[in-house]
Amino acid sequence: MTRRYFATFALLLTIAATLAACGGAPGAAAPTTAPAAAPTTAPAAPAGKKFTIGISNPFISSEYRTQMIQSLIDVNKEYMDAGITNELVIESADTDVAGQIQQLQNLINKGVDAILVNPSDVNGLNDTLQEAVSKGIIVISVDQELNTPNVYNVGIDQKEWARISARWLAEKLGGQGNIVLIEGFPGHPANVARMDGVEEVLKEYPNIKVLARDTGKWDEATGQQVMSNFLASFPNLDGYWTQDGMAIGAMQAVLAANPSKFPVVVGEGRCQFLQLWDQRLKEDPNFETIAVANPPGVSPTGLRIAVNMLQGKQVDKSKLGGANGLSFVIPVPVIVTKENFQEVFTTVCKDKPATYLLDGIMTDAEVQQFFVK
Repeated sequence: MTRRYFATFALLLTIAATLAACGGAPGAAAPTTAPAAAPTTAPAAPAGKKFTIGISNPFISSEYRTQMIQSLIDVNKEYMDAGITNELVIESADTDVAGQIQQLQNLINKGVDAILVNPSDVNGLNDTLQEAVSKGIIVISVDQELNTPNVYNVGIDQKEWARISARWLAEKLGGQGNIVLIEGFPGHPANVARMDGVEEVLKEYPNIKVLARDTGKWDEATGQQVMSNFLASFPNLDGYWTQDGMAIGAMQAVLAANPSKFPVVVGEGRCQFLQLWDQRLKEDPNFETIAVANPPGVSPTGLRIAVNMLQGKQVDKSKLGGANGLSFVIPVPVIVTKENFQEVFTTVCKDKPATYLLDGIMTDAEVQQFFVK
């Protein structure tokens, strides 16, 4: 990725210098910050029909998914205003694999031209996705990678995303200590990749012992309860690793317990967590943590890619990665550490709600790098 991805946000470029592609190890380069949306002018409408894009989302109990859906609506409106697309067909509800298969069947039956799917299972949707492909529908998995023939993926490298904060934790612990892990939904594609990344890092630090591991179900309240249980069982805990909104709940549990030994904590790229960070700094000016953004903007970036594919543009497969060479890998847009915390907190979060996730959405012009010139 070039720095052009962030060029339209001159105000925020003061936050950091350079972020290594796909989020190199913290400390190796200064973090870069991108805001949620990039204003862009959609290309002129092509001759012929307008395109209809469908969305399948099986998990709505998350601010990430709420921000994702709204950003998809906002970006699609650019193309609607240019006469390129129709309104999105959105299938979004808390459901299981069978329910998401029904979502996909509904989209197929409605005759959509492309489907963006945030999958709930690594393999459970394969037959239905292949059915969509066989009908000439462009299928793009967003936020998590599927190793499924003819299905493209758009998202960050989830394993590397987890490795960034896991390595930071290991280094802050000096390579030794007792920790606990709070994961998302076991078996979910993103969670599997993230926990694999954490385990890879911890193998390099044999003196760090994982005392326990539990699921917080990507839920703030559940994460808080799990962390409270851990603190009761392990009062001298040295640190913990977690992810997404669970990091907010875990931090709230630690603040409420106020242990004599404050553990090394891993945070989340969300304004609410940065508020807790600021709160802790008022009590302990030496406190530090890390917040790595998991950007909802990968989904509207995927929408832009889908529109260009529908317009007949040829994907430059030399620019793709992933398990089957079908992944548009988007760099992590924001890493917050003690070096840039104040700038991010006072600029990006200044006028945003606490639920806002630090984000980055590519413009239509920027996604052209993935297509043959």
